[in-house]
Amino acid sequence: MIERSIAPAFKQVEHIELIKAEQYSLDNGVNLFVINAGTQDLVRVELLFNNVNWNLSRPLQAYSVNSMLVEGTSKYTALEIAERVDYYGAFLQTDFNFDNSAVTLYTLTKHLRSTLAVVKDVVTDSVFPEEELETFKRNQKQKLSVNLEKNDYISRRVFNQALFGNTIYGYSAGFEDYDKLQRDDLVSYFNLAYRPNNCTIVVSGKVDDGTISIINEFFGRDWDKGVDLNANLFSFTVKDGTEHYVERPEALQSAIRIGKISVTRNHPDFPALQVLNTVLGGYFGSRLMANIREDKGYTYGIGSALISLQNAGYFFIASEVGAQVCSSAVAEIEKEINLLRTELIQPDELALVKNYMLGSFLGGLENAFSHADKFKNIYFSGLDYDYYTRYIQTVKSVTAEQLMELANFYLDFNSCEKVIVGKK
Repeated sequence: MIERSIAPAFKQVEHIELIKAEQYSLDNGVNLFVINAGTQDLVRVELLFNNVNWNLSRPLQAYSVNSMLVEGTSKYTALEIAERVDYYGAFLQTDFNFDNSAVTLYTLTKHLRSTLAVVKDVVTDSVFPEEELETFKRNQKQKLSVNLEKNDYISRRVFNQALFGNTIYGYSAGFEDYDKLQRDDLVSYFNLAYRPNNCTIVVSGKVDDGTISIINEFFGRDWDKGVDLNANLFSFTVKDGTEHYVERPEALQSAIRIGKISVTRNHPDFPALQVLNTVLGGYFGSRLMANIREDKGYTYGIGSALISLQNAGYFFIASEVGAQVCSSAVAEIEKEINLLRTELIQPDELALVKNYMLGSFLGGLENAFSHADKFKNIYFSGLDYDYYTRYIQTVKSVTAEQLMELANFYLDFNSCEKVIVGKK
């Protein structure tokens, strides 16, 4: 009989193995990376395009083009694109982040040729119909109107603007920016950015030579290379730690966002900083959760994160708390940061965090798609798989003394931008 009143013996994760991407070059020079794993005849094909030619006078170009790719080509309407993909039981989506725009296809291998024909049409022949553009503008302005009623959304906009200014990372789009969208501008950006010289393809799943051959057939030939592009290059420095207060007298809750410019994934301190962040607010058992949620009852949730972008890294803490306890919550956040700077993390807590992080890393490698995501993290940071070896080793070996030293160097509350939306 199993004695269920006794917890299983603790065992640290010893070995984590990643499925490494194999690199190929299509006939036109496009880099193709393959993560071949899994037993099901399913593949995910991702076409990734760098966001380029940032222009403050047209801040929504990259986002709008990516959002509208599936709204019509010279051959198919938006409805016909959706129907053709659905017919094969496939799924086609577009995704946008600050650095990249993506077109992603999930399909059964046997339908790859048929579904890639649709994808090829979308990324080479989108026409951005005027009627669909007007619908897009109306929908986006309505979404913005709804979001501007949310304190958390406003705090994120104010925070990003404070850190990154009028760059693609920090610009806060307004209604007038959607009004200024013109079809000709979208076509111009599409013809510039959605080209082989700005494209990386990542395919994951059950991949064989036939799969690679079909991808080369569609995207390695008969696709004009395009002209030279201006990469989005920005530089940022830590600010003076300004407080940004947006008063909303009727608010029952106040949104808090506190943080600063930090390092990117390719900095040697990044893995150890992730350990430090996890202790502070990076998981459900973190200090911020234990204090501000469990002990004080100020919020349902609070967390912190260390984010790596291509041109910047940043650290932030975010929560929504009762308006009447907002100042107290900020004071408790400051206290928890200062404790990391003045007191060593105890061995039991540090061991728990390390085990959590290693277990989460291992648990995040459940299929070929998640291995592909791990590859993209390093590829777009200019790193190789040695990064993960260093990351795992750092998580296992970093000491409380080293973490205190990092806290004193990186976590100065006074230099953090502090955003409060609601009531203090």
